[in-house]
Amino acid sequence: MSKTFLNIILLFIFLGANYNVKAQQKTVNGKVRIPAHVTSTGDTIPETWLESVDVKGNRNAKQKNYWANWTRLRNAVYVTYPYALTAGMVINDVSAQLKGVTDPKKRKQIIRAREKELKRDFADKVTGLSVFQGKILMKLIHRETGDNCYEIIKEFKGGFNAGLWQTVAFLFGSNLKQPYDPKGEDKEIEKFVLEVRKLYGYRS
Repeated sequence: MSKTFLNIILLFIFLGANYNVKAQQKTVNGKVRIPAHVTSTGDTIPETWLESVDVKGNRNAKQKNYWANWTRLRNAVYVTYPYALTAGMVINDVSAQLKGVTDPKKRKQIIRAREKELKRDFADKVTGLSVFQGKILMKLIHRETGDNCYEIIKEFKGGFNAGLWQTVAFLFGSNLKQPYDPKGEDKEIEKFVLEVRKLYGYRS
């Protein structure tokens, strides 16, 4: 028995007597006329429309909490990923320029030039982020550069500054050394990142 023929039988069983009563009202020369649909493979199957049904349910506390956290995380990724992407490109570019540069004065000139660029373009926007969004931004910067924020600050501004900002981060319940694990604890973030990249056409 072909799959198409089986589907036709199941459809008739599902529609039952109600369908037959309506169909009997549309007979021509003793034959029953019914709506039909022609598939892409050329098969013709009966077609009908069922009335819409509203399904309502109440979420329990656990479900409400899950979806609240899911929405919060998704929104944070959508807000911060463009910043992380741009910051990542600048940081990677600076790292490339600093390779082989041993003169401290020259290194500072390279870093300060791009630091001013980042402050000009993102200072107001980033300072408006919530603490939670800031945590997600740090994770995403790690994703784009391969280094956590502590390592980046230490490389560009020195160990003292890295330690100072790490202390500040701790005061706000954060950590500059937090890792990014796309296959582990951060897999939900990674899913949202891929969603953003596909939606806005970001290139790899």
